Amino acid sequence: MDALLERASDIDEILHGAVDPHVHSGPSIAPRALDHLELARQLSAAGFRAAVTKDHDYSGVMTAEMVRKHHPELTTTIYSGIVLNNVVGGLNPYAVEHTAAMQGKIVWLPTLAAENHLSWEKNSGWSHPAATQKMRHATAVPLFDEGRLRPELLDVLDVVAATGMALASGHVHVSETKIVFAEARRRGVERLIFTHPEDIVGATLDDAREIADMGAYVEHSLAFFLDGSKFQTSRQEDLKSHIDAVGVSRTILCSDLGQVGTMSPLEGFRQAVRACLALGYSDTDIHAMVATNAASVIGLDG
Repeated sequence: MDALLERASDIDEILHGAVDPHVHSGPSIAPRALDHLELARQLSAAGFRAAVTKDHDYSGVMTAEMVRKHHPELTTTIYSGIVLNNVVGGLNPYAVEHTAAMQGKIVWLPTLAAENHLSWEKNSGWSHPAATQKMRHATAVPLFDEGRLRPELLDVLDVVAATGMALASGHVHVSETKIVFAEARRRGVERLIFTHPEDIVGATLDDAREIADMGAYVEHSLAFFLDGSKFQTSRQEDLKSHIDAVGVSRTILCSDLGQVGTMSPLEGFRQAVRACLALGYSDTDIHAMVATNAASVIGLDG
């Protein structure tokens, strides 16, 4: 029992100051197990530094501002960002500027409206959790026009560069990510996140290495790895291969949780720390992957 209590204490210490840069709290048109305020309360009790809420259909910056303003007692700071899907107008630089002006931290390339996602969806058995409600199905938001990056996307990249937000790859194909990230770098974007290479986006470990070499952080969704997660598609042992491919210094672990019918984001992080300890990573390495790397890419440290 003493050993178990000691290990629980280790997990608490590793998670002190953690940052979840990709969490699906609500309200949302998709069912969520907890809302943004409930998330802030749970993570504050666990000593998290910050979280970035993500919704496929709206920018959560206004809600984040209300949580920050009206609940100063909460020690976890809630931020949000914007996903460039149909509901916000796709590749909409105006919406990105608005998000930045309200302290938004991340701009995600299309997810449910990515051409790659729509192709993947046909054979995945997945459908939008709100598909039975009165909303039309996503339509593609292409990044290219006759082989060139669309002008609207270039405008978005310029906004990201000017405002210092992070650009995340969303659900676009890995081949598209490489092209967009290269152009983003040329235009002065300093913060890049490669979203869950382990699923949907068609990436290999070599792809992840190449993108990490561009200066991007490689973000892994714990929902895909953890035993007991309804989204699990990989083993916990596979996580080690992904981490070692690019190194601890370029790896971010996010929950990608908050949906109904599975573990909470906080429990996901606790399970992930236990798994990483069992895989042989040091406390310092795990803290980097759950805290300091994410803090760096969203601009909390300098």
